[in-house]
Amino acid sequence: MSEVNRTPLPGSSVAGPATDPQLDLWRELPIAQQPTWREHKDYQSSINELGSRPPLVFAGEVDILRERLAEAAQGRAFLLQGGDCAETFADATADKISARVRTILQMAVVLTYGSSMPVIKMGRMAGQFAKPRSSNDETRDGVTLPAFRGDIVNGYEFTEESRAHDPKRMVQAYNTSSATLNLIRAFTQGGFADLRSVHSWNSGFMANPAHSAYEQLAGEIDSAIRFMDACGADFEALKRTEFFASHEALLLDYERALTRTDSRTGLPYDTSGHFLWIGERTRQLDHAHIDFLSRVRNPIGVKLGPTTEADDALRLIEKLDPNREPGRLTFITRMGAKNIREKLPNLVEKVTASGAQVLWVTDPMHGNTVTSQNGYKTRNFDAVMDEVRGFFEVHDSLGTFPGGLHVEMTGDDVAECLGGADPIREEDFDSLYESVCDPRLNHRQSLEMAFLVSSALQSRSRKR
Repeated sequence: MSEVNRTPLPGSSVAGPATDPQLDLWRELPIAQQPTWREHKDYQSSINELGSRPPLVFAGEVDILRERLAEAAQGRAFLLQGGDCAETFADATADKISARVRTILQMAVVLTYGSSMPVIKMGRMAGQFAKPRSSNDETRDGVTLPAFRGDIVNGYEFTEESRAHDPKRMVQAYNTSSATLNLIRAFTQGGFADLRSVHSWNSGFMANPAHSAYEQLAGEIDSAIRFMDACGADFEALKRTEFFASHEALLLDYERALTRTDSRTGLPYDTSGHFLWIGERTRQLDHAHIDFLSRVRNPIGVKLGPTTEADDALRLIEKLDPNREPGRLTFITRMGAKNIREKLPNLVEKVTASGAQVLWVTDPMHGNTVTSQNGYKTRNFDAVMDEVRGFFEVHDSLGTFPGGLHVEMTGDDVAECLGGADPIREEDFDSLYESVCDPRLNHRQSLEMAFLVSSALQSRSRKR
């Protein structure tokens, strides 16, 4: 085959890992939350295998997302980001993936109506296989083994063999992500996302008397869709939708192996996902995660907890968004309902005063985790929603834009978070708790959140 025929198409990537030596400077820096597998016999072959695989996403798609997030940062769009706390290989089935995508699409229709603006749909999917842990080890009945760090690192079963760190799991994570993305693209481009169908799915939710408080809003959406249909709106165009994939960029071995050089610009893109975020445990300015992600062109998110100082946020901006590029940097605040109204205002004020155009998103899940009386890690729906309300209140008071939601949720009817209009109780956990890590909102709780947030967005748009 000639050199001309091997030239990548515009927006695609040059084969093999990007060769820019600056992409490896992180290897000389302190690094947290990494597996112990560098000496494993399969480590290098697994890295080589990943490096030879096609990209999971394309640079052109990443650029589109950056444009969409820039609109959100300027108050002209809203981000909905949701999915599992930690994906598992076993749950990467067509039924579970479609249920998750379906729930996000249902939420997005409700939020679009309330906000009167586009909603960017993004899954914590096709790569969210790694989880940071507070301890390297776990002890049960006097036996100590490595902690479960997600399917990309080791197994959940409490055995020595399962808990061993295995680099071959990175290749399995790639394969599972590829299959997941294929399904997502089929669902969102093949009529599954038709606006009329998505709205009709909400009729089942509304049929439950527990959700009667949302009847008026659901009726308004129904009337709007019927009006569009009667006017001859091009529903053919509305049968498809954009859907982006995101995950925490925790395992830098995996991220580096999937970083490619864009054929158009010669710049590096991490093709493991469209949007990558840095967690609260790995956002140290002089550490490896910040350095590596500062060098790729993907939009980047950073989780900010209640101990974050304004100077921390400003230094993160200097490192990750030195050119002040709208859409490049998202701050995902995870303060907890008790802290959001006290801690967030100073951050937003100082960042806004600096001239940076970051996108502000709330993660109302992680700051509200508690242990139930029967021993399960859980979250209370009322506390989650109180943090969301506090997030909106702070931005309303400062004249800034509350730009999105980042939630751990599932399309299944699990019982992991307490409360909601159709309430989950502690006794439900024994039979319906499925998460291998953090508790998720179930399908009904997720839709209830969307209706509540939509009402807030609707009230806000009427004031403008």
